[in-house]
Amino acid sequence: MSLLSAGFSVAAFTQGDDRPALRRDKRVSLHRITDPRQSTAGAATDLIALARRRGAVALMPLDDGSLWLCDQVAEQLGLPVIGPTGAQARLALDKSVQVTLAAGAGMAVPLTTVCRTPEQLLALRAFPLILKPALAAAEAGGLLARGSAIVCADAGELAAGTSSWDPARGPMLAQPWVRGTGEGLFGIAAGGKVGHWSAHRRLRMANPQGSGSSACISIAADPELVAAGSRMMRDAGWEGLFMLEFLRDRTGTPWFMELNGRSWGSLALARRLGLEYPAWAAREALGIEPPPAVVTGPAGGEPVVCRHLGREIVHVLSVLRGPRSAAIADWPSRWGTLKAVARVRRAERWYNWSRPQPAVFVDDTVQTVLEPFLRRRVGR
Repeated sequence: MSLLSAGFSVAAFTQGDDRPALRRDKRVSLHRITDPRQSTAGAATDLIALARRRGAVALMPLDDGSLWLCDQVAEQLGLPVIGPTGAQARLALDKSVQVTLAAGAGMAVPLTTVCRTPEQLLALRAFPLILKPALAAAEAGGLLARGSAIVCADAGELAAGTSSWDPARGPMLAQPWVRGTGEGLFGIAAGGKVGHWSAHRRLRMANPQGSGSSACISIAADPELVAAGSRMMRDAGWEGLFMLEFLRDRTGTPWFMELNGRSWGSLALARRLGLEYPAWAAREALGIEPPPAVVTGPAGGEPVVCRHLGREIVHVLSVLRGPRSAAIADWPSRWGTLKAVARVRRAERWYNWSRPQPAVFVDDTVQTVLEPFLRRRVGR
């Protein structure tokens, strides 16, 4: 939406048999390439051919898998990537590098143990803990793999949760399980300067155990985090948009979780604030024009709440199902969740809602609700 509103012509690629809701937007041409989870070489060949056939002037990744793929083909295509490449792509995909850089910039970082073998994992004893793949996307045997985080309350949950882990896909990071509220800090870097800061707080997550937000609210950016974030991105030599994710615990300490070096799920909220990060990054990469010096934001300066209907439904289902780890003691109440999600205020905004394109909103909602069931069916 941001690119279209800025006057760019957009062609999108999707992988394998995925059917993204974007196919409902008649302004975007959608093209299918080989799923990199089945063949990274095939996906790269297809993307190169597609970019040349369409006369592309730039590539823009929208998730970690496409970030990895765009980095692989950028040099051969000779096109700018509106996102990280080379060393910056490695930073965007490797959380072990991110935590080191964040600590050096003065951020609070949970004690992190890098585990490279099953024996190192099973030797962990500081429970409860959370395990995360160090690599957000990694190639192994010509296939692109992506893992997910696991919360472990004891040695039994640790053994069960890591039984299928393949060290060839990269190490696992073990950190103390931090209870807190998720916050996002966003900005754009260009020419050694970092600016256009904004922030939000998560009101709810699709899965309360840890996932993307289903509802978030705009907040004032924390000056200390802005200063530390500026140091981190300058130290990295970063160019383009980025998101820094934190968990603020009950004492008020914001713990660094990860860096996202591409478009993030809550961009709908940023756009409601007048922050067109994707379009600004595209203009910067193509040398068209810099972002505006001043962004006014919504009238009255009131906080903006943005909700994702599909994720809100998944949130309710997750709460009704209950936690999957004994480590999570403060699970949301079922009745309180139902009341909170059912209450819709006039000023609230919705992800992917557009009067000219309501089919995108409907399709995205249906697919989001069905996706967890479909994923379990195919074993993904």
